[in-house]
Amino acid sequence: MELSIMNCELLATCSALGYLEGDTYHREPDCLESVKDLIRYLRHEDDTRDIRQQLGAGQIIQNDLLPIISQHSQDKALFDACIRLMVNLTQPALLCFGKVPDDPTVRHHFLQVVSYLQAYKEAFANEKVFGVLSETLYNLLQLDWEQRQEEDNLLIERILLLVRNVLHVPADPHEEKNVDDDASVHDKLLWAMHMSGLDDLIKFLASAPSEQQWSMHVLEVTSLMFRDQTPELLVSAGQTRSAQEKQRDAQELEVLRQKEQAEKRSRTLQRGTRHSRFGGSYVVQGLKSIGEKDVIYHRGLHNFKNYTHDLGKAVRRVPKRKQQAKDTEGKRRSALNVRLFLRKFCVDFLENCYNRLMYLVKEGLVREQAQQHDETYYLWALSFFMAFNRGNGFRADLVSETMSIRTFHFIERNITNYYEMMLTDRKEATSWSRRMHLALKAYQELLLTVNEMDRSHDENIKQSANVIKSNIFYLMEYREIFLTLLRKFDETKQPRSFLRDLVESTHLFLRMLERFCKGRNNLVVQKKRVKRKKGRKKTTAIETTPEALEETWNIVAGELRDSEGAVPFDAASETPLEEQRTEAMVRVQDSLLNRLGPEALGLLRAAREVWPEGDVFGSADVEPEEELELLKQILFANLPRDEALHCPMCFTRFANPNIVRPYLLLLRTYSQNSPHTNHCITRMLHRLAVDLKMDALLFQLSVFCIFNKILADPSAAAYKELVTFAKFVLKRFFALAARNSKAYVELLFWKNVGAVREMTEGYSKPGEGWVFVCLLPDIVETLLPLLSNTSRTRRQLVAQMVAMGLVDSVRDLKQQRKGTRIILWTEEQEEELKMLFEEFRDSNDILGNILKKVTAKRSRARLVEKLLSLGLVSDRRELYKKRHRNPNAQRKNSPMDCEDDDEEEDDSEESEEEEQERQDTVAKGRRGRVAEEETFEKTASVGTLVYTLQQEGMSGPLLWLQNCLNRTADDREEEGLNCNVLCSSQPIPLVPLTEENEDAMEKPSFQRLLQKIGVRAPADEQESFWRIPAKMRPSQLRGAAAALSSSEEPLAGEQGLEGSPVKQGEADSHEQRSQALRALLLARKRKPPGSATAEHTGNEIKDRTLDQDGLYSAPTKRRRQRVLIDEDDD
Repeated sequence: MELSIMNCELLATCSALGYLEGDTYHREPDCLESVKDLIRYLRHEDDTRDIRQQLGAGQIIQNDLLPIISQHSQDKALFDACIRLMVNLTQPALLCFGKVPDDPTVRHHFLQVVSYLQAYKEAFANEKVFGVLSETLYNLLQLDWEQRQEEDNLLIERILLLVRNVLHVPADPHEEKNVDDDASVHDKLLWAMHMSGLDDLIKFLASAPSEQQWSMHVLEVTSLMFRDQTPELLVSAGQTRSAQEKQRDAQELEVLRQKEQAEKRSRTLQRGTRHSRFGGSYVVQGLKSIGEKDVIYHRGLHNFKNYTHDLGKAVRRVPKRKQQAKDTEGKRRSALNVRLFLRKFCVDFLENCYNRLMYLVKEGLVREQAQQHDETYYLWALSFFMAFNRGNGFRADLVSETMSIRTFHFIERNITNYYEMMLTDRKEATSWSRRMHLALKAYQELLLTVNEMDRSHDENIKQSANVIKSNIFYLMEYREIFLTLLRKFDETKQPRSFLRDLVESTHLFLRMLERFCKGRNNLVVQKKRVKRKKGRKKTTAIETTPEALEETWNIVAGELRDSEGAVPFDAASETPLEEQRTEAMVRVQDSLLNRLGPEALGLLRAAREVWPEGDVFGSADVEPEEELELLKQILFANLPRDEALHCPMCFTRFANPNIVRPYLLLLRTYSQNSPHTNHCITRMLHRLAVDLKMDALLFQLSVFCIFNKILADPSAAAYKELVTFAKFVLKRFFALAARNSKAYVELLFWKNVGAVREMTEGYSKPGEGWVFVCLLPDIVETLLPLLSNTSRTRRQLVAQMVAMGLVDSVRDLKQQRKGTRIILWTEEQEEELKMLFEEFRDSNDILGNILKKVTAKRSRARLVEKLLSLGLVSDRRELYKKRHRNPNAQRKNSPMDCEDDDEEEDDSEESEEEEQERQDTVAKGRRGRVAEEETFEKTASVGTLVYTLQQEGMSGPLLWLQNCLNRTADDREEEGLNCNVLCSSQPIPLVPLTEENEDAMEKPSFQRLLQKIGVRAPADEQESFWRIPAKMRPSQLRGAAAALSSSEEPLAGEQGLEGSPVKQGEADSHEQRSQALRALLLARKRKPPGSATAEHTGNEIKDRTLDQDGLYSAPTKRRRQRVLIDEDDD
């Protein structure tokens, strides 16, 4: 956009600012008013940001605003207005447009605004401009808190925002074309800030107690200053290279030299001795071409090794939604003077600002006082400055604020939230993936710092590291976070750098776990709380025989004496007191088992003082003999304990194809990976293949293709570890292939643990294993006559059998429908159907008459589909039962006749099939059951499923499902209150984030429960999750959640049905009620058509219609409701 097409009013306003003559700027008298007018124009710009583009094309900042604030800074009102205008003009383009536009036209405007911002950034790289900003900010900060006005605070905030906006402008690598150690525009800007002293003012704002309100602004500016830097480069700035760095550089040069020599040798071999015109043609025997003949090769033999059928084929285009995510990291080495000044900034920041600033920012995030996504700045600062601290002579006290279990928990919660949002908000999945990468890097840096603390010479620091490691290894969330991220890795949304950091973090965590478990028999960790069936308890490792416990007690009882100083609980722990009470009981038992009687007695008496209620640890005035008896009971008690974790048990969780695939995906780019990354990949595969003896897990064709590429690499000597491991796996495969002839076929498939065991140990025969055979055609119908109580129904018997564990599901005993399940139609059956349709075309009930006469019995739905496919009817409404009106009815002059007729026709047609199906169902299987019994059985079926799932150890997934239903009900109630009109809810997906919930969602029994409570299964292959339907009201959701909370045994009330006078009386009353209803219906049918009484007048006549017999009846909609009520009562 050129200046010549600028709006005339805007051009006049810009001209009224002043003019630049040489290096002197002459302002006009209306300069201040013109600046304010420009601010007003920006408020009313359109979606293309036309005002912003016109001002950028006119270079308003370069030619007017920057000279004004540099030469006329004494005019406070003008200076303040110019800062306001520049903050608006330097606003990020992403903030102006909301997102990167998809429309090409709007995207052009977006890129145009970005180009103007880059021009602004280059203009700001001026020491004089930043000198004025620094001087103004310094004078404002010199004022005491009481002397500052509201305008002063606003000006401080605007200056910080202006610096942030300018630093945020992205670089243009195509225009700059800088190499490492060259000064870019960003480096020039940082140097101008440094020469003006603005960096010292930023450090003052971060450390001063009276300036804590600017903490988030300071953290944003700091993060943007170090945007292109890495901690390793800053640490090494100005220092001589170490011997290790020199060795690493020499290895890289050696790899490049070997590649170059190998390419030179291959080019020499490819030169034939004959002239190129006499290359020759060859027939490749045994290799078929497109036809039946052998392939004819028209090139030299030295190129035949690279022959493939894919030569000459066009490369298939990969769809955009399946393309791999691209890395956005653009790291470069800045000029040396810039790196030196940034290194000094980092040192001062760590010593004086880091702990205080991170505490203030964390408090603001926890209290939700910051803006959305501000936690990303916190995560970046944590990972960057802790990495710099590790490389620059590690000191634990400089980063003590972020070295805590609370920080681990905060990052783990953010990773989980980002992953959940990446699944649900698919349009912004890339942004959520970048945020999750930041959180992962912060988590990795925490682990690296703990590892560095563990190697410290200070015993206090080592003890602190052991406490942190005990917590992160104990809690299940921290142990399984890497398993979850590896299993759910998606290369279309998460870049290769994310996978690299994930693999390295997993390697570090497992190495720390191995070192922590070394020298220990086992590690006590938290396990999932699973409710087991009675009678199936497994004895824990601490339990011994009664004789051994008796001997232990005899030894302990003889040496018991008073002991002081035992502490039974931790007041600072986040564990609830109830759980700590159980842990104290376990500690007492452990002391007794280890024959430490005095310590056990001291713990018992200390716990009695902490938990006096309930006399769990004895009463306050307990006698010594009673105290000994209580200790004996604790010794012999079976207390709940945490499970012991062994390192090999932890590694077995990684023996999964879904976890191995990401490692192999990263291994494909082994030549681009760092040596440490390749070592992490090889070490994990070595654990699986050697330590766990699951080398068959890697017997896959794609894995062998990678190994072949590595072995054929000219610079394979640089990857000795990978080459050795590849040879080991191939050797094991060929040894197995000599014994198992199917091993080559198994290469085509990924294998789980069961398939690996079968492949190596032998396949199970078809007759082996558990085989369940039902010898009776219908075992329920066989058992019903044999029961002592003949009033039992089939549904009650099936529910009781499921509750007793005799069968797994109600579907196993599903009653087979009578008749045939014919799907295919023969020509004779089609002719018969056509004849019957022609015969009953003019009847009132076409479909009903055909059902009576057709030879091959089929359902109504099958008949309707066939009639539609044959073209005999064009709409299924033509098959509905027709209803005639009574000609004697007195309704001709009613103004509601037309509306009632249309309503009756529509509703009767909609309810016809439902009415017929209800009648068929009643005729087949109901046989006079009462409504209360059906309702009870339906509730019992849900309760039975809940009880069965709880016995299978799925209490956690049930609680998660119940929370999802209640949360959805709350959201929909809130939507209904906030909307003035009817709000249309959306189906809510159930996204399982833990492995336990994910396994439960895949089990058929849990899916049957979801269907029972109304949750919808995935509709097609585009949906992955079960969804809560939008039509479910909050009351229905809360009812379903309440049904899931029932943990009582099913059919508990049915055990006393036999001989119960109350139940017998209820059954008699229902029988009498049914007889009364049938008599009433019979009386209505016998009533003459014309006997309408006075109650059928007025508005009631308008609300009633005529049925086939000429009787007045309720409207169809109301009749449908009454039919449902009568069906429950009848």
